[in-house]
Amino acid sequence: MISALGRWVLIFFTSLAGLVKIIILAFKSFPNPLNPGRGSIFLVFFKQVYFTGFESLKIIVIISLAIGTVLIAQIISLTGTGNESLIGKVLVWVVIRELGPLLTAVIVIARSGTAIATELGFMKINGEIDSIESLGIPMEQYLILPRIIGVATAVIILTIYFEIFSIIGGFLVASIGWQISFDKFFHGIISSLTVIDLSASMVKSLFFGLFLSAACCRQGLNVGKSTTQIPQAASRGVMQSIFLVFILDGIITYASIAFRNH
Repeated sequence: MISALGRWVLIFFTSLAGLVKIIILAFKSFPNPLNPGRGSIFLVFFKQVYFTGFESLKIIVIISLAIGTVLIAQIISLTGTGNESLIGKVLVWVVIRELGPLLTAVIVIARSGTAIATELGFMKINGEIDSIESLGIPMEQYLILPRIIGVATAVIILTIYFEIFSIIGGFLVASIGWQISFDKFFHGIISSLTVIDLSASMVKSLFFGLFLSAACCRQGLNVGKSTTQIPQAASRGVMQSIFLVFILDGIITYASIAFRNH
């Protein structure tokens, strides 16, 4: 059992090191501002932001409103009214520190992670990647870099929307159901919110976006010559991304708590 656990840990860190290498190589291939081909790269980037961010916004808003509604209803049913500071603390702890970046990343994985792995898998099988490299275009620069940056940008923006609409949903329930004023509700959140909380949320979003996109890119590029490998690659990319997101969430949460108590 111990040897199996050791092999699992070794495989995990080897895989993590491979993803870090992909991210570094992608950023090292960042195009020169004077490069005439940079327009194509930026076009892929904007398309990725649009697909991952804008087209996912409706889902994010609906889920965040529901989360905020349920949280406030549960908190007030347990503690009663008159505990606005506690309500604010719970919202900060649950939504901003944890659920905001975490659920946003899971939604992006389910929607965009599979799309990235599938798209790159089809490009690999159809010989498009070989054609791109034969033209002297670095694969990391045209295929990986804009997708990694695009997904990371979209995850950060979607996390901000998730947290804002969760708070809005919570306030609507608190205001309509228990007549809690906006001033008390807002003061409870502001008094509990710190720069460390906001920074941890943004750091989580950034790392989630970078690593989930890198994992899906790698799985898509590892497809062989059979189309049956594409859904398998998409499935592996999703599972690996979800696993990495939870591991990174724990690491960053622990680091932020240690920094806060330092």
